[in-house]
Amino acid sequence: MTETPQRTRPLRVLAAMSGGVDSAVAAARAAEAGHDVTGVHLALSANPQSFRTGARGCCTIEDSRDARRAADVIGIPFYVWDLADRFREDVVEDFVAEYEAGRTPNPCLRCNEKIKFAALLDKALALGFDAVCTGHYAKVILREDGVRELHRASDMAKDQSYVLGVLDDRQLAHAMFPLGDTVTTKDEIRAEAERRGLAVAKKPDSHDICFIADGDTQGFLANRLGRAEGDIVDEAGNRLGTHEGAYGYTIGQRKGLRIGTPAPDGKPRYVLDISPVDNTVTVGPAEALDVDALRAIKPRWCGAAPTGPGTYTAQLRAHGGESEVRAELVDGTLEVAFTEPVRGVAPGQAIVLYDGTRVVGSATIASTTRATAGAA
Repeated sequence: MTETPQRTRPLRVLAAMSGGVDSAVAAARAAEAGHDVTGVHLALSANPQSFRTGARGCCTIEDSRDARRAADVIGIPFYVWDLADRFREDVVEDFVAEYEAGRTPNPCLRCNEKIKFAALLDKALALGFDAVCTGHYAKVILREDGVRELHRASDMAKDQSYVLGVLDDRQLAHAMFPLGDTVTTKDEIRAEAERRGLAVAKKPDSHDICFIADGDTQGFLANRLGRAEGDIVDEAGNRLGTHEGAYGYTIGQRKGLRIGTPAPDGKPRYVLDISPVDNTVTVGPAEALDVDALRAIKPRWCGAAPTGPGTYTAQLRAHGGESEVRAELVDGTLEVAFTEPVRGVAPGQAIVLYDGTRVVGSATIASTTRATAGAA
């Protein structure tokens, strides 16, 4: 099998340049491979000064300037495309609505699906580009029969295939990830950027959620949804305390519960359930977080949908480990059973299935079944 960057003819490539070191090195590698590369920075905020500064996000004015300087050094054309309205609708509003409904979304995954490989790719193809290049650590492999597959990066420590599990076969046909084969440390990527004369070589990595300026997710949601006091209860329904909005909590959360009464066994309590209907947060012991099955909706397959039950490994968080599962698509819903219980799975999260290193596809968790009792 060969990887898609190793093609027989040069391609017209649109390189998405966030202003960070990974996307800059990816664009440089694509140009060095002989492709006709154009850089583009996505303006995702109507007021970019409201986004994070200090080189911690990927949507600031600083970032667009860093991306432009990198493109100049590489020697490629560079543009800024305004996708702020689309980003607000498809990512920010979706994020707020999911939390309001008591779910825990992944905005980076949604951005890849709706912005980088939908809005951006569609525009790129309309303009005659062959592929979109990003700095993600993942691989697209071209099989001998012409089918393209998404695989984990060569370096598992930097693998980002989880947030790309929403890509379908059409999008994979036009995706390029020049860093996917890199088995090096991040310091070596920075050293490569420095050798290439890229000023972003020492720029810190982005963290947190780019559209939440100060990293205060609960404060951001409170400003959007308003404060709404409700009860914090135990599994028996006993009132233990109050909160200022159920949307500010996630399944498995331990800190910030502000419960004055200790548990009878003296052990910490965790968020077990969030009910937006009655604005109630239920807490309990860690073992009550164990989940042995789940249902997931809105599946997206990196190729043909699997038929019949199958055994896979599953990843539930961007930086989480793998769990062995038995999964089957039943009437459009993914039914998943875990070989061993897993802890702290929240509705709204994505589950991504793997067959070895190959990404099979992803779906959004709708409900879970606890190993000890009932569904969440």
